[in-house]
Amino acid sequence: MTSVLILNGPNLNLLGTRQPEVYGSTTLADVEQMCRAAAKVHGMDIEFAQSNHEGTLVDQIHAAKTSHGGIILNAGAYTHTSIALMDAIASVELPVIEVHLSNIHARETFRHKSFIAPVALGQICGFGAKGYVLALDALAEHLAIT
Repeated sequence: MTSVLILNGPNLNLLGTRQPEVYGSTTLADVEQMCRAAAKVHGMDIEFAQSNHEGTLVDQIHAAKTSHGGIILNAGAYTHTSIALMDAIASVELPVIEVHLSNIHARETFRHKSFIAPVALGQICGFGAKGYVLALDALAEHLAIT
């Protein structure tokens, strides 16, 4: 069975209470539950993780190389600043789908630049928590699971 790492970056632990007008009222626990249900449909296992620390995220990406078939990453604000995450993704050579709850291209100009996008299989943004499920569907198709 294929396993996927769903990795969440800084401040995503505050989903449901942090700027609900931008990020919605769905909590990270709700997102995990949605992902587990979607993964089950595809016959996939998932590991779900969140960290506010860039180095921890890099370590989790490195560890994924030997235990997962792909990664779904919501890097939060690190999307726009982290060359370290970009290099980690390039190093592990796993398919990565970048996810954002809001449409980063319709927000402040500094959010338009993604260091993740050039090394990602694709990017899904603006669909709220449903974006994670869309990413699982896309990754399953890419990995030819369903």
